[in-house]
Amino acid sequence: MATAFPSRAEAQAATRADILPLVARILMALLFVISGATKVAAPGATIAFIASTGLPFPSLGLPIALAVEFGASTALLLGYHTRLAAGAMGLFCLATAIIFHAHFGDPNQLMHFFKNITMAGGFLQVVAFGAGRYSLDARRR
Repeated sequence: MATAFPSRAEAQAATRADILPLVARILMALLFVISGATKVAAPGATIAFIASTGLPFPSLGLPIALAVEFGASTALLLGYHTRLAAGAMGLFCLATAIIFHAHFGDPNQLMHFFKNITMAGGFLQVVAFGAGRYSLDARRR
C-alpha cells in the first residue's frame, strides 16, 4: 500500500531538484555580473578591445555586452524569462568565443574559447529545463 507521504530519500531528492537549479543560475550569472562591472569601470578599454578585433561600430559593442552581462544575468539570477535570458547568454558566449578567443595557437585563448563553449552548453540546459521552482517564472505559473 502506497503512503501519502514521501520517503526521506524522496524528500531529499525533491529538495535537491528544487535547490540545484537556483544554485546553478547563481553560479552561471556571477561571471557575467563581474565582467559587466569591469566593463563599466573601464568603458574605454572595453571599446578599444572590441575595436582591436576589427568589428564595425565597436562603441555599440559596449552597451550590447552590458545588456547581456547585467540585463540577462539579472534575469537569470531571478529566474525571470529564464529561457530567453539563457538563450541570449548562450548566443553571447558562442559569439565571444568565436570573435575574441579563436586564437588557437595561444593556450590561454584556447582555454577561454572552450570555457565559453562550455558555458553555452550550460545555458542550453537552462533553455531546455527552465529556471526551476525557486524563480519568478515558477511564481508566474
